[in-house]
Amino acid sequence: MADFFSDYLKTTDERLLSKWAHYFDVYTRELTRFRGRPVTFLEIGVFRGGSIPMWKAFFGDQARLIFVDIDPACKALEIPGTSVEIGNQADPAFLADLAATHGPFDVILDDGSHVCAHQIASFENLWPHLADGGVYMVEDCHTSYWPGFGGGYRNEASFIEYAKRMIDRMHSWYTDQDALFPFDPIAKELHSIRCYDSIVVAEKRQKAAPPTTIYAQNGKLTRSRRALEIRGRKSAFAGKDGT
Repeated sequence: MADFFSDYLKTTDERLLSKWAHYFDVYTRELTRFRGRPVTFLEIGVFRGGSIPMWKAFFGDQARLIFVDIDPACKALEIPGTSVEIGNQADPAFLADLAATHGPFDVILDDGSHVCAHQIASFENLWPHLADGGVYMVEDCHTSYWPGFGGGYRNEASFIEYAKRMIDRMHSWYTDQDALFPFDPIAKELHSIRCYDSIVVAEKRQKAAPPTTIYAQNGKLTRSRRALEIRGRKSAFAGKDGT
């Protein structure tokens, strides 16, 4: 466990904090670069409020911290420098108002209901409001393997299967089957999908142009996008005629 979190957990108060132990290393790896900066952080899911002071201590005084829960009692868990909004994470109207009031967000962390349909609804409604360079984290993705949460092994309705399809969408620049697998605009801004144990992280980076192949020889560089235009490839290094 990373030093900040190891030290912090020894200082917690009566507000319960519940996280899988291996999550703290993921937080350190993915979120350290946002510390001490004027970022806007959104966490879905308040529960007993234990994460509110943790994230305030982690990100620092320059950060704007917003928390969402469906339970009106969570409003009382606000502390100075934070906002708790009450609403349903699967309600597009609520999420639109949330984004209009507090967005864009640099970090979004979904620790809400863990219901697959809710995770997907939140992602689809909030991804457009994630800032360039930001990360969207969905944790407790093991519920994708629980039928009671709308999941189940290889259930197309689970968030894990949704994330797998995002990997396809990210690679749609390279389609060779236009009717079956057309280009998806999310490829222009989805930089990467990183899967950890029970956590999926999607990073947004706007791409000014499609991927480019660089050829370097004798100190001379040339660029080409020909590989994106070829169809019916016979080799990764050849055109349609195989040459």
